[in-house]
Amino acid sequence: MSEILTTTSNISNRTAAFAMAKLLMRALPLLVFEKFGQTFPLPTNSTKIAKFRRFEALDSTPNELNEGVTPTAKQLSVTDVTATLHQYGDLVIITDIVNDTNEDPVLSQAVEVLGEQAAQMLEKVRFGILKAGTNVYYANGTQRSDVNTAFDLDLQRKVLRALKRQNARPITSIVRSTAAFNTENIAPSFVAICHPDVEADLRDCTGFVSVENYGTFTPFEGEIGSLEGVRYIASTIIEPWEDAGATAGSTVLSTSGTNADVYPILYIAKDAYGIVPLKGKAALTPTVLNPGVASKSDPLGQRGYVGWKAMQTCVILNQAFMVRAEVAVSAL
Repeated sequence: MSEILTTTSNISNRTAAFAMAKLLMRALPLLVFEKFGQTFPLPTNSTKIAKFRRFEALDSTPNELNEGVTPTAKQLSVTDVTATLHQYGDLVIITDIVNDTNEDPVLSQAVEVLGEQAAQMLEKVRFGILKAGTNVYYANGTQRSDVNTAFDLDLQRKVLRALKRQNARPITSIVRSTAAFNTENIAPSFVAICHPDVEADLRDCTGFVSVENYGTFTPFEGEIGSLEGVRYIASTIIEPWEDAGATAGSTVLSTSGTNADVYPILYIAKDAYGIVPLKGKAALTPTVLNPGVASKSDPLGQRGYVGWKAMQTCVILNQAFMVRAEVAVSAL
């Protein structure tokens, strides 16, 4: 089994290079949290601990100087936020019969499917961490079990007021949707990520601007529109808590028909969280072992494998820079 588990492949270098590029191309357009986090590119042969460091602001109380007197020097303080990297991945098996008799390019299709899975799996890891933030606003009530009211503009205004009071800054750059690790500047804005079910309630808000009316303004993948300085992106990764709210009635969605389903909306400011980006050869490693190659564990070469693995982490860097709103969704 040692030969199968290794990441070195028995295929040509040209094919291996194609497999890696295809994997990344398939995965990247599906990434949402990838764009807006503070990034920690994964160095080769490095520690499993990612460390994000913040230099804290100095006291800005007016400090009048006395003539000829040196003021007392301040000392810089730093806050380190650490996160442990974990390895994720998966594997599919391809037999020699499938590879030899199937009219479809099985290897290519397996790479594409695994690329989609890699993106979705790592997005779910990130969402699981980010949705546990402590800065929460409810559409009504004071806890999740109270919620049975849909999103409205007043809720967003409360969220933005909370962010701005903490000096949270709009996002001004994102990680680009290419295999290369680099960023691009964008117009300053806060970003909200929600489930597609929330879209109808957003469109009912006065002042909502659909992406079709952006003009020369380029939308993100999955973006549905903007509302008073917040750009909304929809992703099915942002799953609701089914039946977690209050009595639903007939006006909001409910899985059971009794209690309202509660949908999170994550409002994100600059430097709210940190991630290891899914980019570059050190971040995601594809594995390809063709069927038809004999080994001690497979003397007749009957099995081949396609897989991937990645070292990943996600961490909230500043609770005050990210807000989770919990809302119900109007029944249509």
